Amino acid sequence: MGSGSSPDRNPQPHAYSEVALMLIRWLTLTCAVIVSAYLLNGIHVSGFFSAFLAAAVLATLNTFLRPILFILTLPITLMTLGLFTLVINAVILKIAAALIPGFHIVGFWPAVLAALVISGVDWLLARAVSGLRPPPRPNASGGGEEPGSVIDLKDRGSNRWE
Repeated sequence: MGSGSSPDRNPQPHAYSEVALMLIRWLTLTCAVIVSAYLLNGIHVSGFFSAFLAAAVLATLNTFLRPILFILTLPITLMTLGLFTLVINAVILKIAAALIPGFHIVGFWPAVLAALVISGVDWLLARAVSGLRPPPRPNASGGGEEPGSVIDLKDRGSNRWE
C-alpha cells in the first residue's frame, strides 16, 4: 500500500441496481435454456421469446414450488443422496414446458438431461457475472457506508461514549 492510499479507496466491482441484477440472472437462465435446446434432442425452443418466458416460469417455479417438492420428497432425496433433486428439477421443467407455448420437452429423460445442462450452464454464467453487485444501501443515518460496516464506540466512563 502506498503512502497516499487507504483501504477505503479500493475500486469496487461494478455496482448495478437490484433490478438490473435480476434481469442479468434472467438472461443467464434464458441462455441456459437455449443452450440445452441446442445440445439435447427432445428439447425444443421456438425462439428467444419462448426461452425468455421459460426462464421466467422456471425462476418462479423454482422460487415457490421447488421448496415444497423438496420438503415433501426429503426422505427419498436423503436415501438417494440428493440425486432425487434431478427428478424434482425435471418435473419443474416439464411443468414449465406445459405452461409455455414454444417450449417443449419430449420425454422424461430429456427433461433430466436438460435439468443437468441448464443447472450447469446457469452456474457457469452466474459465476461469470458474480462480480456484479448492487450498490451499497444508505444506512439509518443516511450515509452510504458498505453493508456490514461497523461504528466502533469506546466507553470513556460515566456513560460517555466516543
